[in-house]
Amino acid sequence: MGSATQAFTWIAAGFAVLGVLLLFAAFGALRRRRPLGFTVRGLTALALLACAALAATLSVSTLGYEALTRETVAARVSVTPVGPQSFTAQFRFPDGRTAEYALRGDQIYVDANVLKWKPIANLIGLHTAYELDRVAGRYAEIEQERAGPHTVHALRTEKPLNLFDLRTRFDALRPLLDVEYGSATFAPADQPMEYEVRVSTSGLLIRPIAPGG
Repeated sequence: MGSATQAFTWIAAGFAVLGVLLLFAAFGALRRRRPLGFTVRGLTALALLACAALAATLSVSTLGYEALTRETVAARVSVTPVGPQSFTAQFRFPDGRTAEYALRGDQIYVDANVLKWKPIANLIGLHTAYELDRVAGRYAEIEQERAGPHTVHALRTEKPLNLFDLRTRFDALRPLLDVEYGSATFAPADQPMEYEVRVSTSGLLIRPIAPGG
């Protein structure tokens, strides 16, 4: 679980506990026939529970995103040509997962979604985060890129909600998120190669791994 997910989970739990306690207090005021106390506590409880629901939604939507405070390895990739402008790419992720994709083209292309939090969000442990989005084959020649067969596969983690999608649809998240952007990189795939896909606060890059590295 990433730092953002953990932070939102704890925030949701805190708001939920406070909301439930105030809800009981509101019904207590109602039993004592104190309508004003019931109204104030009830409305405050509903507001806290709404905040808990929002934090829970953000917790789910940040699953799959990794906190980023420096350049880090997002995946290791083994490229193996299997024919003219055809190759496989095996991904090995830091959490131990592996996946292999069949691609067409001269180059391997990888992109990612990057989320940069505002300083106010940094105070609760939320930092720049990323999620690899897709891998595709890329042709060196523009005409082939326009007309050749394209192959693309999803790299992102499947989940009910995605924070990147939520941010692009809802301006209510603007006070927390500074900017969101896509970053992409590509490298030759016409011979067997080992690459590291790295991500930093400035974007995505791909580097060949030296033998024995």
